[in-house]
Parts: sequence; C-alpha cells; structure tokens
Amino acid sequence: MRTMAIEYPLNKLEKTMKKLNLAALITSLILLSSHAFAEGVPLTNDNIQGAWALEYTKKSEKAEELMKREDTWVFSSNGTVIIKNIPRDGGYYDQLPVKYEIEDDKLKIALLGRAGKFDIFSLVSKDDKNMTLKARFGAIYQFVKR
Repeated sequence: MRTMAIEYPLNKLEKTMKKLNLAALITSLILLSSHAFAEGVPLTNDNIQGAWALEYTKKSEKAEELMKREDTWVFSSNGTVIIKNIPRDGGYYDQLPVKYEIEDDKLKIALLGRAGKFDIFSLVSKDDKNMTLKARFGAIYQFVKR
C-alpha cells in the first residue's frame, strides 16, 4: 500500500512535467515562427531611411478589398518619421515628426501627443523597392520606395 502512494505522485509529477515541456516547446515554436514570415531584407535603421509611398492598406492579409492611400512616410536618419500628404476633409496635411525605433524586424512609431505609446508594425516582406508591414491588429500596409 505504501509503495502505491509514493508511485502515484511521481506519475502525476511526470505527467505535469510532460505538459510543461510541451507548452514550452509550443511557445518556442510560436516565438521563432514570427521571424520566419519576414521575407527578403531585414528591417534596419539604414534601409528604411528615405521616402516610402503608402500604396494601399487592407484589413488583413486575406482581405481582397484594397484601400488606396496617398500618404508618404519619410524616415530620417535622426530617428524621426513624418507622414506627409494625409487626406482629410477634402484637403491634405502633414503630421508633425515623431520618433521611431526598430527592434527585431518590428517598427515602433511613437503616437503623437501620447508619451510612451507606439504603433507597432511587424515586417512581412521587404526588398530595395517594396515593403509590407502588418499592424498590431492585422492590417496590411504596402509601401513603394520613392
């Protein structure tokens, strides 16, 4: 009887450890796979500099409806970005410069007037002339280098 009482907690502990190991493996695969989606050139401060015309956005990668855009994002070597030619009320305006950072193929753009808050974009693909970013909630931004 005593031997059975000792074996039962060990079997339960072994099952718990197997579940923990499986959860750790799945978490690792998810974290590593997020980098596998980016194609082409990695996103760096050097290769993002310059003017990028935003051609269109769409609600998700699978969405068919494209929303044509006219704005241009200008990334400067001093770590700021200016979004120009934003349509509004029949006219256009330019956003004031805001700071941006690049970490692990993610573009973080500071929100104007909201200290410490950022829009975060993941790199989907990039080459010398094209760049595709995915916003936090899945919207796709397609750019062409000017």
